[in-house]
Amino acid sequence: MAIVSKKNSGKHRPRGVEILHEDRDVIVICKEAGVLSTPTRRDESFTAETVLTNYLRKGCARSRNQAYLVHRLDRETSGVMIFAKTPEALETLKANWKNNEKIYFAIVCGHLQEKKGLLTSYLAENDDQFVHSVDNPDDGKLSQTEYEVIAENATQSLLRIRLLTGRKNQIRVQFSEAGHPIVGDPKYGKNDPLRERLCLHAQSFAFDHPYSGKRLCFEAPLPAVFTRLFPHINPPKAPVK
Repeated sequence: MAIVSKKNSGKHRPRGVEILHEDRDVIVICKEAGVLSTPTRRDESFTAETVLTNYLRKGCARSRNQAYLVHRLDRETSGVMIFAKTPEALETLKANWKNNEKIYFAIVCGHLQEKKGLLTSYLAENDDQFVHSVDNPDDGKLSQTEYEVIAENATQSLLRIRLLTGRKNQIRVQFSEAGHPIVGDPKYGKNDPLRERLCLHAQSFAFDHPYSGKRLCFEAPLPAVFTRLFPHINPPKAPVK
Protein backbone atom coordinates (compact mmCIF):
# COMPACT_ATOMS: atom_id res chain seq x y z
CA MET A 1 0.00 0.00 0.00
CA ALA A 2 1.34 3.40 -0.91
CA ILE A 3 1.40 6.06 1.81
CA VAL A 4 0.77 9.41 0.18
CA SER A 5 0.81 12.85 1.78
CA LYS A 6 1.08 15.58 -0.81
CA LYS A 7 0.30 19.20 -0.02
CA ASN A 8 -1.15 21.80 -2.34
CA SER A 9 0.07 25.36 -1.92
CA GLY A 10 -1.92 27.22 -4.57
CA LYS A 11 -3.00 30.77 -3.98
CA HIS A 12 -6.66 29.69 -3.98
CA ARG A 13 -6.13 27.35 -1.03
CA PRO A 14 -9.51 27.02 0.73
CA ARG A 15 -9.87 27.84 4.42
CA GLY A 16 -11.10 25.24 6.88
CA VAL A 17 -9.43 22.39 5.01
CA GLU A 18 -5.90 21.31 4.12
CA ILE A 19 -5.44 19.67 0.73
CA LEU A 20 -3.37 16.51 1.19
CA HIS A 21 -3.55 15.36 -2.43
CA GLU A 22 -5.14 16.40 -5.70
CA ASP A 23 -5.15 14.78 -9.14
CA ARG A 24 -7.47 14.70 -12.16
CA ASP A 25 -10.06 12.57 -10.33
CA VAL A 26 -9.96 13.22 -6.59
CA ILE A 27 -9.16 15.73 -3.88
CA VAL A 28 -8.17 14.41 -0.46
CA ILE A 29 -8.36 16.85 2.43
CA CYS A 30 -7.95 17.13 6.16
CA LYS A 31 -11.09 18.86 7.45
CA GLU A 32 -10.88 21.01 10.56
CA ALA A 33 -13.29 20.49 13.45
CA GLY A 34 -16.27 22.84 13.21
CA VAL A 35 -16.55 22.68 9.41
CA LEU A 36 -19.62 21.04 7.90
CA SER A 37 -19.04 18.43 5.21
CA THR A 38 -21.94 19.57 3.02
CA PRO A 39 -24.79 22.12 3.22
CA THR A 40 -27.80 21.10 5.29
CA ARG A 41 -31.42 22.19 5.24
CA ARG A 42 -30.29 25.39 6.95
CA ASP A 43 -28.33 26.19 3.76
CA GLU A 44 -24.98 26.92 5.40
CA SER A 45 -22.64 28.31 2.76
CA PHE A 46 -19.34 27.54 4.52
CA THR A 47 -18.82 23.80 4.13
CA ALA A 48 -15.97 21.62 2.91
CA GLU A 49 -17.95 20.87 -0.25
CA THR A 50 -18.63 24.51 -1.12
CA VAL A 51 -15.14 25.81 -0.37
CA LEU A 52 -13.60 23.05 -2.49
CA THR A 53 -15.98 23.82 -5.34
CA ASN A 54 -14.95 27.47 -5.14
CA TYR A 55 -11.31 26.39 -5.06
CA LEU A 56 -11.76 24.30 -8.22
CA ARG A 57 -13.46 27.19 -10.00
CA LYS A 58 -10.68 29.57 -8.95
CA GLY A 59 -12.87 32.65 -9.14
CA CYS A 60 -14.41 31.87 -12.53
CA ALA A 61 -18.19 32.24 -12.19
CA ARG A 62 -18.79 30.38 -15.46
CA SER A 63 -16.75 27.35 -14.47
CA ARG A 64 -18.62 24.08 -14.12
CA ASN A 65 -15.94 22.47 -11.99
CA GLN A 66 -17.35 20.92 -8.86
CA ALA A 67 -16.30 18.98 -5.78
CA TYR A 68 -18.53 15.92 -5.38
CA LEU A 69 -19.11 14.69 -1.83
CA VAL A 70 -18.15 11.03 -1.48
CA HIS A 71 -18.71 10.64 2.29
CA ARG A 72 -19.34 12.78 5.37
CA LEU A 73 -17.68 13.56 8.66
CA ASP A 74 -19.63 15.11 11.54
CA ARG A 75 -19.15 18.86 11.85
CA GLU A 76 -17.05 18.52 15.00
CA THR A 77 -14.97 15.58 13.71
CA SER A 78 -11.67 16.43 12.04
CA GLY A 79 -9.61 14.40 9.62
CA VAL A 80 -9.32 12.83 6.20
CA MET A 81 -12.09 13.21 3.64
CA ILE A 82 -12.23 12.34 -0.07
CA PHE A 83 -14.03 14.34 -2.76
CA ALA A 84 -14.44 13.38 -6.41
CA LYS A 85 -13.83 15.87 -9.20
CA THR A 86 -16.07 14.18 -11.78
CA PRO A 87 -19.38 12.26 -11.66
CA GLU A 88 -17.55 9.22 -13.06
CA ALA A 89 -14.99 9.23 -10.25
CA LEU A 90 -17.80 9.66 -7.71
CA GLU A 91 -19.68 6.60 -8.99
CA THR A 92 -16.54 4.46 -9.05
CA LEU A 93 -15.57 5.44 -5.51
CA LYS A 94 -19.06 4.65 -4.23
CA ALA A 95 -19.20 1.34 -6.10
CA ASN A 96 -15.94 0.24 -4.45
CA TRP A 97 -16.77 1.66 -1.02
CA LYS A 98 -16.58 -1.70 0.77
CA ASN A 99 -12.88 -1.94 -0.16
CA ASN A 100 -12.01 1.21 1.80
CA GLU A 101 -10.33 1.20 5.20
CA LYS A 102 -11.13 4.03 7.61
CA ILE A 103 -9.08 4.49 10.79
CA TYR A 104 -10.13 6.92 13.52
CA PHE A 105 -8.51 7.99 16.76
CA ALA A 106 -10.76 8.88 19.69
CA ILE A 107 -10.40 9.82 23.33
CA VAL A 108 -13.15 8.35 25.48
CA CYS A 109 -14.13 8.81 29.12
CA GLY A 110 -12.99 6.13 31.53
CA HIS A 111 -11.12 2.86 31.07
CA LEU A 112 -12.52 0.01 28.99
CA GLN A 113 -12.49 -3.44 30.59
CA GLU A 114 -11.81 -5.09 27.25
CA LYS A 115 -8.77 -3.39 25.69
CA LYS A 116 -9.62 -4.66 22.21
CA GLY A 117 -12.99 -5.58 20.76
CA LEU A 118 -15.85 -5.20 18.31
CA LEU A 119 -18.96 -3.13 18.99
CA THR A 120 -22.04 -4.33 17.07
CA SER A 121 -25.51 -2.83 17.18
CA TYR A 122 -28.41 -1.74 15.00
CA LEU A 123 -28.70 2.04 14.84
CA ALA A 124 -31.77 4.15 14.12
CA GLU A 125 -32.45 7.90 14.18
CA ASN A 126 -35.48 9.45 15.88
CA ASP A 127 -37.40 12.57 14.88
CA ASP A 128 -35.04 14.74 16.94
CA GLN A 129 -32.03 13.50 14.88
CA PHE A 130 -30.76 11.54 17.87
CA VAL A 131 -29.18 8.22 16.89
CA HIS A 132 -29.56 5.20 19.18
CA SER A 133 -29.40 1.41 19.18
CA VAL A 134 -32.53 -0.66 18.73
CA ASP A 135 -33.24 -4.28 19.69
CA ASN A 136 -35.09 -5.22 16.51
CA PRO A 137 -32.69 -5.50 13.53
CA ASP A 138 -35.55 -4.59 11.20
CA ASP A 139 -35.77 -1.15 12.86
CA GLY A 140 -32.12 -0.15 12.41
CA LYS A 141 -28.97 -0.53 10.34
CA LEU A 142 -26.18 -2.93 11.23
CA SER A 143 -23.24 -0.98 12.67
CA GLN A 144 -19.84 -2.45 13.51
CA THR A 145 -16.80 -0.76 15.03
CA GLU A 146 -13.45 -2.37 15.86
CA TYR A 147 -11.36 -0.71 18.56
CA GLU A 148 -8.10 -1.06 20.43
CA VAL A 149 -6.95 0.87 23.50
CA ILE A 150 -3.49 2.27 22.76
CA ALA A 151 -2.99 4.53 25.80
CA GLU A 152 -4.63 5.51 29.10
CA ASN A 153 -4.32 8.41 31.50
CA ALA A 154 -5.96 8.82 34.88
CA THR A 155 -9.50 9.28 33.57
CA GLN A 156 -9.47 8.70 29.79
CA SER A 157 -8.53 6.19 27.10
CA LEU A 158 -7.05 6.78 23.66
CA LEU A 159 -8.49 4.41 21.06
CA ARG A 160 -7.57 3.36 17.55
CA ILE A 161 -10.82 2.60 15.75
CA ARG A 162 -11.46 0.78 12.49
CA LEU A 163 -14.86 1.65 11.08
CA LEU A 164 -16.46 -1.38 9.42
CA THR A 165 -19.72 0.41 8.60
CA GLY A 166 -20.37 4.12 8.17
CA ARG A 167 -23.57 5.06 9.94
CA LYS A 168 -24.40 8.55 11.17
CA ASN A 169 -22.78 9.28 14.57
CA GLN A 170 -21.84 5.58 14.78
CA ILE A 171 -18.67 5.84 16.85
CA ARG A 172 -20.13 8.46 19.17
CA VAL A 173 -23.33 6.49 19.83
CA GLN A 174 -21.78 3.07 20.34
CA PHE A 175 -19.13 4.21 22.81
CA SER A 176 -21.63 6.38 24.67
CA GLU A 177 -24.00 3.44 25.03
CA ALA A 178 -21.06 1.30 26.20
CA GLY A 179 -20.53 3.78 29.04
CA HIS A 180 -17.49 5.50 27.50
CA PRO A 181 -18.63 8.58 25.54
CA ILE A 182 -16.18 10.50 23.35
CA VAL A 183 -14.50 13.27 25.33
CA GLY A 184 -15.99 16.67 24.47
CA ASP A 185 -19.18 15.27 22.93
CA PRO A 186 -22.04 17.70 23.71
CA LYS A 187 -24.69 15.44 22.17
CA TYR A 188 -23.97 11.94 23.45
CA GLY A 189 -21.68 12.69 26.40
CA LYS A 190 -22.62 13.38 30.01
CA ASN A 191 -21.12 15.84 32.49
CA ASP A 192 -17.92 16.15 30.47
CA PRO A 193 -15.76 19.06 31.69
CA LEU A 194 -13.85 19.32 28.38
CA ARG A 195 -15.60 21.70 26.00
CA GLU A 196 -12.66 22.41 23.71
CA ARG A 197 -13.75 20.09 20.89
CA LEU A 198 -15.03 16.60 20.13
CA CYS A 199 -12.04 14.27 20.50
CA LEU A 200 -12.72 12.23 17.37
CA HIS A 201 -10.38 12.33 14.37
CA ALA A 202 -10.40 10.48 11.04
CA GLN A 203 -6.69 9.71 11.01
CA SER A 204 -6.30 7.71 7.80
CA PHE A 205 -8.25 6.59 4.76
CA ALA A 206 -7.21 3.88 2.28
CA PHE A 207 -8.99 3.37 -1.03
CA ASP A 208 -8.52 2.24 -4.63
CA HIS A 209 -7.99 5.17 -7.00
CA PRO A 210 -11.05 5.45 -9.29
CA TYR A 211 -8.95 5.74 -12.48
CA SER A 212 -5.68 3.87 -11.94
CA GLY A 213 -6.97 1.35 -9.40
CA LYS A 214 -3.83 1.91 -7.33
CA ARG A 215 -4.22 1.44 -3.60
CA LEU A 216 -3.60 4.72 -1.78
CA CYS A 217 -3.60 5.71 1.87
CA PHE A 218 -3.72 9.27 3.19
CA GLU A 219 -3.02 10.29 6.76
CA ALA A 220 -3.72 13.40 8.84
CA PRO A 221 -1.73 14.28 11.98
CA LEU A 222 -3.44 14.03 15.34
CA PRO A 223 -5.04 17.22 16.68
CA ALA A 224 -3.14 19.13 19.36
CA VAL A 225 -5.67 18.23 22.07
CA PHE A 226 -4.83 14.54 21.61
CA THR A 227 -1.12 15.05 22.18
CA ARG A 228 -1.79 17.36 25.12
CA LEU A 229 -3.96 14.79 26.90
CA PHE A 230 -1.59 11.96 25.93
CA PRO A 231 1.88 13.58 25.84
CA HIS A 232 3.72 10.29 25.33
CA ILE A 233 2.43 10.16 21.75
CA ASN A 234 4.85 11.62 19.24
CA PRO A 235 3.50 15.12 18.48
CA PRO A 236 2.49 15.83 14.87
CA LYS A 237 4.55 18.26 12.82
CA ALA A 238 1.43 20.33 12.08
CA PRO A 239 -1.37 19.73 14.62
CA VAL A 240 -4.91 19.79 13.28
CA LYS A 241 -7.31 22.35 14.73
